[in-house]
Amino acid sequence: MMKIKTQEFENGQAVLHIEVEPSEMDKSLDETYRRLAKKVNIPGFRKGKAPRPILERFVGKEALQEEALEHLIPQLCDKAAQEQNLEVIAQPETEVLDLDPVVVFKATFPLRPKVEIGDYHTIRLAPEPVEVTEQDTNRVMEQIRDQHALWIPVERPLEYGDMATLDIEQKREEAAPTTYKGQQIPIIEGSKLPMPGFAENLVGMRKNEEKEFSLSFPEDYEVPRFAGEKFDFKVKVTEIKEKQLPELNDEFAKSVGQDIETLDVLRDKLTASLKAGAERSVRRDFEQKVIDAVVALAKVEFPPVMVEQEIDNLLRERDIMLRSQGGLENYLRNIKKTEEEMREELRPKATQRLTQSLVLGKVVEEEKIEVSDAEIDAEAEKMISEANEYNVETLRNLLNTPQGRRSVQESLMAQKVVQRLTEIAIGSLTEVEAKEEGAGEESGAPAETEQAGEQSPQEGGADGEVKGEQS
Repeated sequence: MMKIKTQEFENGQAVLHIEVEPSEMDKSLDETYRRLAKKVNIPGFRKGKAPRPILERFVGKEALQEEALEHLIPQLCDKAAQEQNLEVIAQPETEVLDLDPVVVFKATFPLRPKVEIGDYHTIRLAPEPVEVTEQDTNRVMEQIRDQHALWIPVERPLEYGDMATLDIEQKREEAAPTTYKGQQIPIIEGSKLPMPGFAENLVGMRKNEEKEFSLSFPEDYEVPRFAGEKFDFKVKVTEIKEKQLPELNDEFAKSVGQDIETLDVLRDKLTASLKAGAERSVRRDFEQKVIDAVVALAKVEFPPVMVEQEIDNLLRERDIMLRSQGGLENYLRNIKKTEEEMREELRPKATQRLTQSLVLGKVVEEEKIEVSDAEIDAEAEKMISEANEYNVETLRNLLNTPQGRRSVQESLMAQKVVQRLTEIAIGSLTEVEAKEEGAGEESGAPAETEQAGEQSPQEGGADGEVKGEQS
C-alpha cells in the first residue's frame, strides 16, 4: 500500500507526496527481477534461471530499483488519483524524493480546469456608431485612381514619386558582386526597399547617369540576419517615368467595373462598400469587448500543461502559415530565434486564448447552447458551395469525417455563444436606458426592449473548447 504524506492544490494542480510501503516495493522489485531475468544473458545461467542476488550484481542494484519504480510509480499514481477523487486530465509529473529507508516520491497531477463565471447578464455595452464620411470615399477613390495611373517617360532628374529603371551592381563584404539589369524601382521617400536610404541616393540623378554609394542596415534592423550588414552599390539610371493619373469622370468610372456607368454610381458603390466593411470591423471589435467583459468577471484556474498544449497549437498554426516560406523551422533560423524563445513569446497569447476558450465553454453550458446535425449539414454545404472549384471534393471529404464535422460544430457553437453574449449586452443596455427614461413618469413600469445587431462568425476552437478570438 502507500501513504499520502502531504497534499497541496495550487495552480490548477494537485501535488501529492506519496510514501511507498516496503512490502509494495519488494513486490515490484520481485516482479522486475523475474521480468529482467528472462531478458538478460548472464554467463553460466539459462535465461530466467539466475538467482536474484546474481542478477542484482550483474545489472546493479540501483538499476533494478529504478526499473521497479518505473513500473510501480504510475500504478500508485493511478490509485492515488482514484482515492483522492482527482479529476486528472493528463499524466502526472513525478520526482523521487527519497529511497532510504522508504521510497517517497512527489506526483504533480494536472487537474480539470475550474471556471467560475460572474453575472455576465449585467454587462452593459453597445457597439460604436458606424460613420463613413465623404473624405473616406475620396481617399479610396484616389487609391483606385492611383491603381489606374499610367507611367510616362520623362527627360528630367529623378524625383520622389517617379519610377526608375536601373542597372544595379550590388556587392556584400567579400562576396562576388551581383548584377541586376532593368530593375524597376519606385522612388519613395523613406522606403526600406531594397534597403533603407537607397531611394534617397537616387533622387536628382538623370537618365544614363551612374553613381556609386554604400549603405548599411541599422544594427537594430527588424530582420536580424541583415542587421549591421554593409552593401556597396553601382547604379545606372536607364529610364525615368512619372505617374499620370486619370481624370475623375464617367469614363474613368466605366474602366473600374462593367456595371458602373457614371462617377456618381462609383462613389455610391464605394461608400456602401466602406460602410459594410466598417460595420464588420465595428461588430468584431464589439464582440471582442463583450468577450473581454465576460472573461473579466470570471475566475479561471487551469494547469500549466494546458498552456503548453495551447502554445503547441499556436506553433502548428504558424507552421501552416509559413509553409510557403519553408515552414516555422526556416523562419526561426532566419530571425535567429530558438523554438523555446518563440514559445515564451507566445505564452501570454496562449494563456489569454485558453482562458477565453474556457470561459466561453462555460457560458455554453450555462445558456444550454446546442448545435443540431441539421445545422452542421447546412453549414458544411455552405462551406462547400463557397470553396474554390479545385478544392470542393477535398473539402467535402474532410467535412464528412468525424473530425471535420466536429470542427464545424465548434465553429457554429462559437458563433452562437458570442451572438448570445452580444444580445445580452445590448439588451441589458437598452433595458437600463428604458428604466432611466421611465423613472420620472407617473405610470412607473418601463417597457423592456431587446435588440440584437447582426453578428459575425466566430472561430471554433480545438480540443473541444469554444474559442471566440477575433481574426
